[in-house]
Amino acid sequence: MAARWLSKEEQRAWRAYIEAVRLLQDALDAQLQADADMPHAYYEILVRLSERPDRRLRMAELATGTQSSRSRVSHAVARLEERGWVRREPCPSDRRGQLAVLTDEGYDALAAAAAGHVAAVRETVIDPLSREQLLALADASRAISAAVEAMRDHGVRSRATP
Repeated sequence: MAARWLSKEEQRAWRAYIEAVRLLQDALDAQLQADADMPHAYYEILVRLSERPDRRLRMAELATGTQSSRSRVSHAVARLEERGWVRREPCPSDRRGQLAVLTDEGYDALAAAAAGHVAAVRETVIDPLSREQLLALADASRAISAAVEAMRDHGVRSRATP
């Protein structure tokens, strides 16, 4: 199959997108490290657990939801356990499965980190964009996500997929 090379306009858009994503990830990670002594990956795990009514989630679902390998999530949860922010429990419906459970201390750590994180998101993503740009960003992001999911559905797997 012959490659469909990117036009100059497409190349500029692609490179601008990649640079923005890298800079944003670095900025958000640096903000969370400086303000809350946690990497963005740990913050995301705490957020996902906090959004569950019982603050618990199967480890496999946590890996899928964070687009991480099971081993990477297991390592992160181990670090969060050391801090007392998460604990593991056996899964009652599957003896081989484990649940990650957000502790009260973990919820408090998340709550303390959230204001600074939201301020950083607002400063770097929300406030610089007009309402129209923000809506376009949301539409474009959904389209990209759908294309990636379709690619996965057709057998092309990412390295992060277990």
